[in-house]
Amino acid sequence: MVIMDKRALTRSAFFPLCLLALAFGPVAQATQSASSGWEYIAAGVDFQIFWLPGPNRAYVARMDREQSDVILESSIAQGRLSGGLETVSGMAESYDGAINAWGDTWGARNRVVVAINGSFYDPDTGIAHGGVIHSGWYSKWFDELSGISGLSWKEDNSIFLGQCVYHRPGKQVLSNLTTGDRMEIHGINTRPRKDQLILLTPQFDRDSKRGSKGVDVLVELTRPATLMPYPHMVTGIVREIRIAPGSTPIPFDHVVLSGWGNTDDQLVQFLTEGDAVGLSLEITHLDPDCKYTAPEEWTKSYASIAGNIIFLYEDEIQEFEQRGALLKHPRTAICYNQDYLYFVVIDGRDNAYSIGMTVLELANFCQEELHATEGINLDGGGSSTMWVNGEVVNQPSDGHERTVANGMMMVIVEPMEKSSAFSPGMRVTAQYPTNIHLGPGTNFPALTSVDTDTQGTVLYQWNRLNGVLAKSTHWWKVDFSGTIGWVDEAALSAIIDTPAASAILP
Repeated sequence: MVIMDKRALTRSAFFPLCLLALAFGPVAQATQSASSGWEYIAAGVDFQIFWLPGPNRAYVARMDREQSDVILESSIAQGRLSGGLETVSGMAESYDGAINAWGDTWGARNRVVVAINGSFYDPDTGIAHGGVIHSGWYSKWFDELSGISGLSWKEDNSIFLGQCVYHRPGKQVLSNLTTGDRMEIHGINTRPRKDQLILLTPQFDRDSKRGSKGVDVLVELTRPATLMPYPHMVTGIVREIRIAPGSTPIPFDHVVLSGWGNTDDQLVQFLTEGDAVGLSLEITHLDPDCKYTAPEEWTKSYASIAGNIIFLYEDEIQEFEQRGALLKHPRTAICYNQDYLYFVVIDGRDNAYSIGMTVLELANFCQEELHATEGINLDGGGSSTMWVNGEVVNQPSDGHERTVANGMMMVIVEPMEKSSAFSPGMRVTAQYPTNIHLGPGTNFPALTSVDTDTQGTVLYQWNRLNGVLAKSTHWWKVDFSGTIGWVDEAALSAIIDTPAASAILP
C-alpha cells in the first residue's frame, strides 16, 4: 500500500486560484510595467510580455548564460517515460525542491523559476517524440538519422542545436571492470527484444516491467548514466542479479540491465554481485543532410528534448516547408545568443487577443526583438504554456493547461544541505504510517509504506546522501526488514542500541 499525499489530491483545485492570482499577483504587476523592459524574476532570470501587431502576445523569459547557478533542466511527465502526461505546472511543482545531479553527482536542489512545454508527443501513449536527456541521464534515444535531434544544455553551461544523429553499433558499452570484458548495449528505456541488452534508468518507470522471461541486473552508480564515449565511463557496482520472474524496482541512483534470450545467459556469465562495471554511451553527430560528421559534441549533455524545426542557425533564418510551419498557431520555442537564452511562448487562436504566428514570424521575432542567433521550435497549439514562479502566465488556447509529455525549465541550483539527526547503523522506528520512496524526495515513486512503530536500520549510502534536504525535508535510506528505501526524517525516531556493523559498511 502507498499512502496518498493530500497535497497531490488537491493540486487540481489550485489552478482556478492561479488564474485569479494572475490578475492581482506579482506576475500581473510585472505585466503592467513590461513595456518599460525586463522584469526581475530571480537572479539571472527576467520576464517580459511583448504586445505585437496581429494582434499577438509573446511571453518571454530570459536567462543570463553567465550566471553559473542558473541552468536548464528537462521535465518528464509523472517522472516516467513509459507513458504518462502531466501539465507544465504539475511538472514544475514536482521538480521544484527536488535534488538534481548538477556538478557530476547528486545533492544540490532545483529551484524552478520558469517552465514551458516541450516535445511533440503521441497523445494516446503519452510518449514523447525524439530523445530526452534529464539531469545528466541519457533517458530516451534520439531518432536515428532524422535530420533534427534537439537542443542540448551541457555540464559546462554550453548549448547547441542538435542536427542529425545516430548511435554507432558497438559504441554503447557495458564494461566489467573486474574481468575486463565488454558487452554491447542495444537500447535505453525500452522493452528488450530477444537477444538484446537494454539499459533501464530511473526515468523509465518505477520498475523494470519484466515478466517471466529474462534477467535483471541492478547496478548502483556514482553519477547519472550520461553520454560518455568509451574508454570513458560512468562507474557502478552490481548490487543484485535477479533471475526469478518479476519486475525490479529502480532506485533513483541505480540502473537495471535487462535482457532475455541469449542475452540473459550472457549476463549471468558476464557479471556477479559486487563486480565493478562501467557504462559508456555515445551519440555521433552529423550535418543536417546526415552525410558528414559535424563538430557538435554530446558528451556530458545535462538536459535535452527534441524539437521539430531549427528556424535560426548561426544568425540565419532557415528554410522550412512543413505545412504546420506556414500557418498561424500558438508557438513554444527556445532561442539564444552568446549572452542570453530565451523561452518564448506565443498565444494564438483568438483574433481579438492573439492570433498566433507562423514559424517564419517566430524566427523574425526571436532574431529582431531578442537578437537571438539560434532557435528551435517545440510543440505548440494547445500545448503552449509558460509557468513563472508558480503561475501560468499565458492563456493556453484550450482555455486550460493541456497535459503534455515533457518540458524545459530554468532552474536556480541551490547547494546541498544535510541533516545529522541519524547515522548509518542506527536503529529507528516509524512514528506514523509513512511511505518508502525510491529516492530522497516525494517526486520519486513510493515503493510501499510502513505502519507506526515499524522498526528499521539506517543504511550506509554509497553516494553519501543520507540526511540530504529535498522537497522541504531531510531523507534517510532505511532497511525495514528487507524493504529498503528513502524515508522522511520527520517520520523517524531513534532507538538507542548498538549499531549493526552490516549497515555501517558499504
